Amino acid sequence: MKAIVLGMGLQGKAVIHDLESSTLITEIFAADLFATDKSLLEADEYLIEKGYSKTKAIKLDVSMEKELAETIAKRDIDIIICMLPIQLALKAASAAIESGIPFVSSNYTYDLIVLDDAAKEKNTIILPEMGLDPGIDLVLGRLAMDELDVVHGINSYGGGIPAPECADTSPIKYKISWIFDRVLDVYVREARFIKNGQLHVVPGNEIFKEENIHEIEFSGIGAVEAYLNGDSERYVKIFGFGKELLEMGRYALRWPGHSKFWRTMVDLGLLDDNPIKINETDISPRDFLAKCLTPKLQYTNDEKDVALLRVEAWGIKDNKKVKVIYDLIDYRDLETGLFAMNRTVGFTASIGALMILSGKITQAGVLSPVRHVPPHEFIKEVEARGMRVDYKIEAMD
Repeated sequence: MKAIVLGMGLQGKAVIHDLESSTLITEIFAADLFATDKSLLEADEYLIEKGYSKTKAIKLDVSMEKELAETIAKRDIDIIICMLPIQLALKAASAAIESGIPFVSSNYTYDLIVLDDAAKEKNTIILPEMGLDPGIDLVLGRLAMDELDVVHGINSYGGGIPAPECADTSPIKYKISWIFDRVLDVYVREARFIKNGQLHVVPGNEIFKEENIHEIEFSGIGAVEAYLNGDSERYVKIFGFGKELLEMGRYALRWPGHSKFWRTMVDLGLLDDNPIKINETDISPRDFLAKCLTPKLQYTNDEKDVALLRVEAWGIKDNKKVKVIYDLIDYRDLETGLFAMNRTVGFTASIGALMILSGKITQAGVLSPVRHVPPHEFIKEVEARGMRVDYKIEAMD
């Protein structure tokens, strides 16, 4: 079978690495804009250096749906795995539906859900949210809720940070394993969570306030800081929770002190997105900050990041109050160079694609990892790729 991977950035490279080892896949096309002949040549050299025998780099403008559809037909593609921003993912998913082939991405479902009717009409699978969070956390959430007779609360935590041994090589104990301007964007994104059965909304410029921060601990890592991250309310319906649910939140993880630093930056206006004029040039404070800090927050070749994920659900099981906890920990693979964030996102998308191609996911429409990904088999695939998943259930007072 033939796969096309859209986007040859860090996440796309992780997808390619995983697909290369699959017996289901015979050919992989790594598609990107490749603005110059030199960049295309560098992509080819990267593939040769890694010893990838199934993959060929091709130049493709995904914003041109017709060009993508023609490429799908010409190359006889069986599945699309998209590692591009949502604006391009929408175009790629539309082309997939028109071509009648499945589509997998790590993007949130928000915008893609509008394609649900069209996907069902064309009997096409669209599987978004196949990354770390959202992605692995949603499958673990499904497993946790299935342990309980009644769910009273569920929280998920996820993030990528420098491994403990190299955290102090950065003045802010943070280094870049994700596109930094997107990181800064979500640092001022509104957060929505459930507490005491009620919806609470925190404006984007307040998520780093002290009252919105708490710490949790991971074995072998220590204490990390959790701050509100995105919209948990939309997952209430996706999980099928009822009125018994009293608490639900989504949190990002960083080393302690991160929130205090970035709250100062927010208060100073350095994450504002409105351009200001500097020497006759319009630039936003956020763009300036991203450009300035990006080269200073890079990992060296011998430094590791660590991806952390926790899902905890609590409620009633056999008439007793219990809490179910799933933890995932993954580190950068120095041999391949892939960061833990690349692995947990890219490998997850690859697993989703392979499950579709092998007939383990068959329902048409815009799907959700919560309801449509076989959870136990998925976790076995995650663990087979070297990611550690720990589970425990404990009594509550």
